[in-house]
Amino acid sequence: MDPFDDLLRGVRGDGAVFGRSVLSPPWALRFTDGASLTLCVPLRGEGWIGREGEGKPRPLRLGEVAVVRGPEPFIFSDEPFIPGEPLAAGEPRAAAPARTPRDVRCGGAGLDEPDADLTGRTVLLAGAYHVRGEVARRLLRVLPSLVLIPDDDDCAPLRDYLEAQLIRPRPGRQIVLDRLLDWLLVCTLRDWFDRPEAAPPAWYRALVDDVVGPVLRAMHDAPGRPWTLASLATEAAVSRTTLAKRFTELVGEPPLAYLAEWRMALAADLLAESPATVAAVAQQVGYADAFGFSAAFKRLRGVSPSEYRDAARIPGLDGGSRLLV
Repeated sequence: MDPFDDLLRGVRGDGAVFGRSVLSPPWALRFTDGASLTLCVPLRGEGWIGREGEGKPRPLRLGEVAVVRGPEPFIFSDEPFIPGEPLAAGEPRAAAPARTPRDVRCGGAGLDEPDADLTGRTVLLAGAYHVRGEVARRLLRVLPSLVLIPDDDDCAPLRDYLEAQLIRPRPGRQIVLDRLLDWLLVCTLRDWFDRPEAAPPAWYRALVDDVVGPVLRAMHDAPGRPWTLASLATEAAVSRTTLAKRFTELVGEPPLAYLAEWRMALAADLLAESPATVAAVAQQVGYADAFGFSAAFKRLRGVSPSEYRDAARIPGLDGGSRLLV
């Protein structure tokens, strides 16, 4: 496992609710459900995507995938809109706001109707991911507000398969759609991270380095091991001095500082999501005693582990996803 695997580990679509729609001009959809990430995939047709007040919208065409970072609302429409232009429900070219996972019909038959005429119409698949947890939030902090990536030829059959799953319900359809959307999200983000214009975190580019890459993977494979600079250097088959210099140059901080921050992110999620004691969490992330762990956690997070746990357990948090079409 590497840092990129860990970032996406908590971003999963489970138990998603699917609607079916065929959009016929004029139309505009405002997404206002506050999702952390929204994956938008045109299955047919195209449109314009963007946020009010954030510059000109961008075209989203068939064969492209967009990932929108929330929680701010955004708009997908049939024509370029002017930032700040009101597009409230009930106006001539606006559909009902996409607040909940329900069917949105904008003039035309549903996708599941066998005789539906799709000529000139748009079908949009949108998966809303409500991300929770400190590890997953690290992903949000390195993403721009809108990622738009052309898919490759291998994704064309996937779009056709997604549409077929929406049209013809079969046993296991829910799980199939959840996993397909997860796969598409991961591939889209990975493609963006690799693009020249992207600004991924320093560790992402360092993963391919012969010295730093093995050390990053070792930390993420076994964060609870009693790592020292010497033992990490052994993973890279270099001296401690060489590792410290190379790691700091590429990642921007020394290896043990990176490890401490990563351990605290894992500990934060364990405190929020599991009933484990502070002492048990300390052992899982590599600390021999609860006192040393608590001191390190408060130094890096500003609160004690117990205070963090009390504040993090807010009713109503949901890490699943809701899918809107």
